[in-house]
Amino acid sequence: MHLALWIVAGLLAAVFAFAGANKLFIPYEKLAKAPGGGWVNQFSPGFVKALGTAEILGAIGLVVPAALDIVPVLAPLAAVGLATIMVGAALVTSRRHERLHAVLNLAYFALAVFVAIGRFGPESFS
Repeated sequence: MHLALWIVAGLLAAVFAFAGANKLFIPYEKLAKAPGGGWVNQFSPGFVKALGTAEILGAIGLVVPAALDIVPVLAPLAAVGLATIMVGAALVTSRRHERLHAVLNLAYFALAVFVAIGRFGPESFS
């Protein structure tokens, strides 16, 4: 179980680091024109940048604190934060009738919840 939690946390960290970097470094207008990027038009550029920052910080929080044994409780807290973001993402994409994206967001939500429960519970770092 410990290994499975590390693998899922690492994969989630990669996905959220990539997604967050896209939101931070790709211009707002270009993000809005990308496939599945229409949701961007419902939010301000500042919000999109803040969301990207939160995703990158969450990605770091999933792996680095536990790997370095520095406040490892941050790993499940990061998972909870990313799960919260995914609930919002699923709601937005569902309202836009983008069912595939909504399902994908719910899958990321489920993986983040798996990490949070595993690291708060039976496979905690403490």
